[in-house]
Amino acid sequence: MITTGGSALRSLARALPGPDADPVLMFVEGAAGEGKSHLLQELADLQGPADRRGPADLPGVSDLARLWWRCGTEGGLPEEDEHRREPTLWLVDDVHRADEDELRRLRRVLEGLERGSAAVVTYRPEELPVPGLPLGSPPMTYPNRPAVLRSRLAPWDEERVRRAAAEALGERGGCTAEAVTRIHERTGGVPRVVVDLLAMVRGQWPAFTGTAAEVDAARVPPRLAELILSRTHALSPEHRPVVWAAAVLDGPVGREELIAVSGLGAATGNSALLRALESAALAEPAEGRYGFAVPLAASAVRATVPGPVRQDLHRRTASVLSRRHPVDWAAVAEHHRAAGDGPRWLRAVEKAAGSAEASGRHQQAITLLERTLATPDIPPQARARLAPLLARNAVTGLRSDQTVDVLAQIVQDAALPPAVRGELRLDLGLMLCNQMGRFPEGWRVLEIAAAELRDVRSALAARAMAALVLPYHPGVSLDVHQGWLIKAVAAADDSGDEAMRTAVLANHVGLAMSWADPEAWDLVAKLPVESTDPACARQAARGLCNAADSAVWLGFYGRVDDLLTQGRELSARTGAPYTEHSALGTLLLQAWWTGQWLGLAERCEEFITATADMPLIASDAYLVRGLLAVAQGDWGEAKSWLFQRGTFGTENLPVPLGAAAAGALIRLALARQEVSVAAEQARSAWKVVAEKGVWPWAAELAPWAVEALVRAGDSGTAHTMVRNFAQGLGRGDAPAARAALVWSRAVLTETDAPARERRSGLLEAAKLYGEAAAAYAELPRPYSQALATEGAARCVLAADTEGAPAPAPAPAPETEGEAADTAVSPAPVSDDPATLTALTDLESCAQLFTDLGAVWDAARARALLRTRQPARKGRPPGRPSHADQLSPREEEVAQLAVSGLTNREIAATLHLSPRTVEQHIAGAMRKTGALSRRDLGRGRP
Repeated sequence: MITTGGSALRSLARALPGPDADPVLMFVEGAAGEGKSHLLQELADLQGPADRRGPADLPGVSDLARLWWRCGTEGGLPEEDEHRREPTLWLVDDVHRADEDELRRLRRVLEGLERGSAAVVTYRPEELPVPGLPLGSPPMTYPNRPAVLRSRLAPWDEERVRRAAAEALGERGGCTAEAVTRIHERTGGVPRVVVDLLAMVRGQWPAFTGTAAEVDAARVPPRLAELILSRTHALSPEHRPVVWAAAVLDGPVGREELIAVSGLGAATGNSALLRALESAALAEPAEGRYGFAVPLAASAVRATVPGPVRQDLHRRTASVLSRRHPVDWAAVAEHHRAAGDGPRWLRAVEKAAGSAEASGRHQQAITLLERTLATPDIPPQARARLAPLLARNAVTGLRSDQTVDVLAQIVQDAALPPAVRGELRLDLGLMLCNQMGRFPEGWRVLEIAAAELRDVRSALAARAMAALVLPYHPGVSLDVHQGWLIKAVAAADDSGDEAMRTAVLANHVGLAMSWADPEAWDLVAKLPVESTDPACARQAARGLCNAADSAVWLGFYGRVDDLLTQGRELSARTGAPYTEHSALGTLLLQAWWTGQWLGLAERCEEFITATADMPLIASDAYLVRGLLAVAQGDWGEAKSWLFQRGTFGTENLPVPLGAAAAGALIRLALARQEVSVAAEQARSAWKVVAEKGVWPWAAELAPWAVEALVRAGDSGTAHTMVRNFAQGLGRGDAPAARAALVWSRAVLTETDAPARERRSGLLEAAKLYGEAAAAYAELPRPYSQALATEGAARCVLAADTEGAPAPAPAPAPETEGEAADTAVSPAPVSDDPATLTALTDLESCAQLFTDLGAVWDAARARALLRTRQPARKGRPPGRPSHADQLSPREEEVAQLAVSGLTNREIAATLHLSPRTVEQHIAGAMRKTGALSRRDLGRGRP
C-alpha cells in the first residue's frame, strides 16, 4: 500500500496486533526525506487505550514495549533477547545502513517475534545493497506466524505543501497559489526538502513576498545539496557526465537524449546511467524517463560542473532540443546563450518570439525579447530584426515600462534602416498612448512615425495615421482627427494591405461612434468579423470593442452586450489581451449606468489589482469605484478613487473619463458647500470637452457644471454651456447626452429663475426634470432617473410653499437626551394633486436609492420627504425614547457618519443643524458602545 502523512500512521497503527495475536512485520520504504524516522517516532509516541490523548480515530493500541533499533550507528544494536518474554514493538530505522552483522542479528529478532509483538522496519529503496531485498541476500525465510506487510510512503501532494507553507510562514507571510505549485514541483513533494526550502525562503523576510519567482530564485537547501553531490561523487569520474547532463537538461528525458548530451557514447553512456540509477544519483520519475527524484537537485549539481564542460553540455542540449517536435525555441535559445554561442542564441530567440506571437502568447514573447535586447553588445543587424518583433507584441499585449525604455533607446540608433526606425517609432507611439497614457508624447511620436513611413512603407504609415484618428486624447480637436482619417484611408488604400484597411476602419468606427455620427452603425456592420486572416480579425475585434465603449457613453446599453461578446471572443481567439482588458472596463461602466451595483465595488477593485501595471486600462474601474463611493457617502475614499489613487495623472485621462470624474468631483464640492471650488473645476473640465468638440462626452459633466456656475453667480457662462452643448449635439443620435441636456436645462431653470417668477420657474424646472427622468428610464439608467425624479419632486414641493407663511420653530425635545430631528417643523401638506404626486415620487426615489445602495442619496431624499410629511395618525404626543435602540434618525445619521461624512455634510444632507447631528452621533455611540464614528457600523459589541 502507498501511504502519506497521517494516513501512514493510521495504517500502521491499525496493523499492530492485539494481545496474543500473531506477530506483524511491516516493511516501510521511502526515499530520503520522505519522513520514515518521523513516522517511527509517532508510532513510539502512540499511547495505549487507557490514555485518551492519542488520536481519536485510531483503534486502541496495546501496551507494547517500545524498542528502537537505529541501524548503522554506534550503539544502535539493542540486546535482542531482553524483551523476548513480553509483547514488543520493534522500531527499526534505516535498515539500508545495516552491515552484515546487523542484518544477521535483525533476522534473528524478526524470526523470533512473540505473539502480540510487531516490528516496523524502514529503509530507502534506492540505497539497498540488493534492490528489493531490505534484509539482504539470500531472502529471509519467514516463519508461518508473522503477517508480513509492505508500505511505501508517498510524497506530499500540493494541498499538503500549501498547509506546510502556511504553518512555516505564519501570519507574517504567505505563498501565492503559483508559488505553492512551484514549491511542489521543485521539491517533488518530499517532506524534508519542502520544510528545508520553506525555512530558507522564510529567512529572506522582509524581502520575501511569496511569489513563484522568489521560489525559483531560492538556493538549494544544504541537506539536499550534500545528499545529491555525495551520490554523484560516488560514481566513477567517467560516469559522472550522465548526471551532469541530467542537471543541464533539468527535467526527465529519454535515455538516448540523456546519453547524447553527456557525450559518453552509447556503451559508456548506458553503463553510466545504470550506475547512476544504482547509486540513486538519478531516478526514473516516469517510465523510460530519467532525471532527479527531486528536481531542485539539478541546480546543485549544475553549479559544480566545470565551466568548459558545462558549456559543452549546453551546446549538445541545444542540439538535442532542436530535434524535438515541436521545438521549444525559448529553451534552445537559453542553452545556446549558456554555451556562449551568440549568433545561434539570437536566431533561436527570434524563432521563439515569432512562435509565441503566432500562437497569441504575446507576454511570453515580450519577456524574452526585453531580456535579450537589454543585453549589451547586441549586433545592429540582430537589434534591427528583434526590436520590431518586440514592439509588435508589446502593442498587442500588455503594458511594459521596460519595453518603452528599450524602444525609446533603439529609435535613437542612427544605424537603423529608416523603415525599421519608423516601424519602431510607430509602435512606441502606440504604447505611449494606449498602455502608458502619455498622450502628448505619444501623439508627437506618431506624427513623426507617419512622416517617416509615408514614402517607404505605406501600410505602416496608414497604421500611424489611423492611431491619430482616435479622439480620446485630450488637447486635439475633432476636426484634426477627421483630417487624419482622410489621410489614413488614402494610405491604406494605396498599400493594398487588407489588415491595414481594417485597422483604419476600426478607428473610423471609434471616431464616428464617439460624436454620434449617423453613419456609425453602418461602419460597425462593415467590420470583417468573419475574416480568416488573424491580423484582420484582431483589428475587427478592436473595432467592435471601440464601438461597445462608445455605445456605453452614448447610452445604447442594449447593444453593448452583443458587441462585447463578439469582440472579446475575437480578441481571445486572435491573442489581443489589451483589447480584451479594455472590454472588461467597458462592462464595469455599463454595470454602473444600468444599476447593476451588487458586487460592483469588489469587481472594480479586483480589476484594478489585476491591471496594476496598466493604469490607463484600469481607469474605467477607478472611475466607477469613485462614483459608487460618492453615492454611498464614502466621500473621503471617493476623491482617492476619482484621482486614480495617484497611479495615473488625471489630466491625461481620456476625455470622457476625465469629464465624468470631474462631474463627480464638482458634485462633491457642491455637497460640501465649496461653491467656488466647484465652479473652478467646472470651467476647467468644460474647456477640455469644448476643445475636443466631441459633445456627447459632456453628458456626465454638464448638469453639475451648470449648477456650480449658477450657484457661484456666473449664470451667463452656465447659459453658454447649455447652448453650446445643444448646438454641439446637433442631430446626433446620443440618448444619454440628450437626457443630460434636458437635465442641464432643468438645473438652469431651477437655480436661475428671477425672484418674481420663482414659482413658475420651479414648475417649468419640474417639467424638464420629469422629461429627463423619462428619458433615463427608457435607456435604462435607474440612478440618473432617480436623481432627475428627485429634482422634479424638489421643484414641485418648493413651488407649493412659495407664498406660504413661514413654518413655526420646532418644539424642544420632550425626552431627555433626544435631539430635535429638524430645525423647523414640517410644512403643511397641500392637497394639490401635483404635490401629492411629488411626495409619492420622492418616496419611490428614496426606495430606489436604497435598493441601489446609494446611502447618501437615500438619506437626502428621505430628509426632503420629512420636511413635508404629516405626522402619523395615532402617534402619542412627544417623542419615543427608543431606550437602548437607535432611533430612526440616529440610524440614518450613524450610517452617514460611518461612510465618512462630517457633521456639517450630514447636516446639509438631512436638513438638520450641525448641533443636532452631533447629539444624534453621541446618542448612537452611547447606545451601541462604539468608541469612534467608524465603530458605529459594527453595532453593539
